[in-house]
Amino acid sequence: MTTIGGREKPICPTCGTQFPDREPPVSCLICEDPRQFVGWDGQRWTSLEAISGSYKNEFERDEDGVFSIRTEPKFAIGQRAQLIQTSEGNVLWECLSLLDEATLQKTMESLGGITAIAISHPHYYATMVEWSRAFGDAPIYLHDANREWVMHPHENIQFWSGDSRKLLGGLTLIHTPGHFRGFQVLHSPRHGEGRGALFVGDQPRVCMDRRWLSFMFSYPNFIPLSPAAVRDIVKRLDGFKFDRLYGAVPGWIVSTGAHEALKKSADRYLSAIAL
Repeated sequence: MTTIGGREKPICPTCGTQFPDREPPVSCLICEDPRQFVGWDGQRWTSLEAISGSYKNEFERDEDGVFSIRTEPKFAIGQRAQLIQTSEGNVLWECLSLLDEATLQKTMESLGGITAIAISHPHYYATMVEWSRAFGDAPIYLHDANREWVMHPHENIQFWSGDSRKLLGGLTLIHTPGHFRGFQVLHSPRHGEGRGALFVGDQPRVCMDRRWLSFMFSYPNFIPLSPAAVRDIVKRLDGFKFDRLYGAVPGWIVSTGAHEALKKSADRYLSAIAL
């Protein structure tokens, strides 16, 4: 089994991003950006080695062929990763900061490992390079428009450009700029219990009333997304069939009627900000 590397490299505990050198930078550029924030106690640093004893990853089945992985207690932003099984291999959608031997063993022995990794946007890049290396140098697919936000460059990162990119097993990455210029979502025609599923991170974001979605440029700082960006997202997703939508946090799921919910939610959002 592959050894987990990068255990001493600095990780920002506010956003979960790992940096490549053992000496941390002065600040985390992800958190300095208006879409995120520096922790109230100022810039701090941790590492895989430091968090491995205090946190663990929990696995949960979302549906046939889709499993959530989340860190307990909550670390950094608190997103989940999802392992999506296909006949051609498994895709890790989104990423977590914590990668330990228990996670590696569970993923390899019970779920079939990881063939490829894709992540919606920089807030969830986490320790993506360590995950890639631990799972046989699995390629990491990111949109080229987010290249400047990669804090830990590596040869396993494969940047793509354009509107969409086919992955293995019928999965498709779709470029939906807004929250970030290089934001991407993942479409599966097979999941969602055969009715199609969209894996979106937090754009659009599932509301507390899970019949609805919303859109923001910055969630922690409450900066709305422009009307043009919202219309563009809906247009880019219009040609894809999906009935279920998975958000970035456990429980953020529109179980059915997701495509119609997207359209109605965009209309509601646009009407509200026009007032």
